[in-house]
Amino acid sequence: MLARASRMRREPMEAERRLWTRLRASRLAGHKVRRQALIGDGIVDFFRPSKGLIVEIDGDTHNDDDDMQRNADIKCRFGFETLRIRNPDVLGNFDGVLEHLLNKLAVMPVRWPALTTPNPSSEEEGRRLHD
Repeated sequence: MLARASRMRREPMEAERRLWTRLRASRLAGHKVRRQALIGDGIVDFFRPSKGLIVEIDGDTHNDDDDMQRNADIKCRFGFETLRIRNPDVLGNFDGVLEHLLNKLAVMPVRWPALTTPNPSSEEEGRRLHD
């Protein structure tokens, strides 16, 4: 599965490649997104972990019934929402797709806030804290 995800990252479809240019390196309003992420026993196109949002870019070979079942399974098992976007929408209405994605992310709560616990200072290292 890891080898397949790696190959998919090296050889993306045109719509995935184009969307990745705006999602990588936190370029979409600071949102950190993973590409070709492993979720359960499958690979998703894009994943925003702190929001629990999966973005799938659907080409001509996707089956709506199978996709809806997979979405439901992922929601049940992991609590993640899946946003499906068609290839022609990415290629023909890129700004609209980005706006839709930003609007979706804006209303989703943060699932896992960033860790704010600082590292101990050098003088605290190695010391046990007592009650």
